[in-house]
Amino acid sequence: MSKFGVMVMGPAGAGKSTFCASLITHLQLNRRSCFYVNLDPAAESFEHTPDLDIRDLISVEDVMDELKLGPNGGLIYCFEFLMENLSFLEESLNSVTEEYLIIFDMPGQIELYTHYPVLPTLVNFLRSPGNLDIRLCAAYLLESTFVVDRAKYFAGSLSALSAMYMLGLPHLNILSKMDLVKDQIRKKDFKKFLVPDTMLIEEDPEEIAARKAGIHYQPPVESDDPRDKDALMSGAGFKRLNAAVAQLLENFSMVHYHKLDCTDEDSVGGILSYIDECIQWAEAQEPKEIPDEEYEDEE
Repeated sequence: MSKFGVMVMGPAGAGKSTFCASLITHLQLNRRSCFYVNLDPAAESFEHTPDLDIRDLISVEDVMDELKLGPNGGLIYCFEFLMENLSFLEESLNSVTEEYLIIFDMPGQIELYTHYPVLPTLVNFLRSPGNLDIRLCAAYLLESTFVVDRAKYFAGSLSALSAMYMLGLPHLNILSKMDLVKDQIRKKDFKKFLVPDTMLIEEDPEEIAARKAGIHYQPPVESDDPRDKDALMSGAGFKRLNAAVAQLLENFSMVHYHKLDCTDEDSVGGILSYIDECIQWAEAQEPKEIPDEEYEDEE
């Protein structure tokens, strides 16, 4: 029988471990079994103790000390080492039954989701019928606070598209930490960010805020000085780059987002329902027989 799993991924600080903890708590409250796998060799602490932890095999700290690598190079080395020791995963996951949801907590190294080939190899191993035969889906988290900065929002959306293309998995894109923006952005305005749209590039948040406040808006002055970071990040060339990224996302028309608030049980349950649909978890469950009630003979 197939196993079932979800890979929780996204850039650093997107709330991956927080979501994993909320998802595990939700599953436990609903009497569902789960198996928690930490694949972040740089992780420090967890709300729920992992059932399988890559740090028992190798850690970034040890690699940095012994090989004198930086944190990014150390993490890449850890994953290359994992790929040479896949029996570490296979031995622990072989005994997991189809009743469990396997939750893979992934690192925030953006290279892993954009152009480095190690994750596609890992995914193929986990999904292969000859090996673990796990029905996987990806949950890619992006901070909802990125919607305030259009450049970050479209860059994050581009990384999500890259992950979709590289991994070839059923994919959920999620705007996390909704509790941080719900009082800053109206629901009506936020809906525009659920599907990346080129028109969002034309909207300058500073200009809109100034117009609402009745203040004359003065656009930033162009500068040719390459050392002027602020000018480079607001100049015409930077805007054209963002417009090209937005147009690319619109041309592919693959990225759209679900909202997640880990402090809201219904929100976590909603995301879980999408995960179950992607991996077809319910279809593989055997119907449970309802025990016959015993009645006392009436006199």
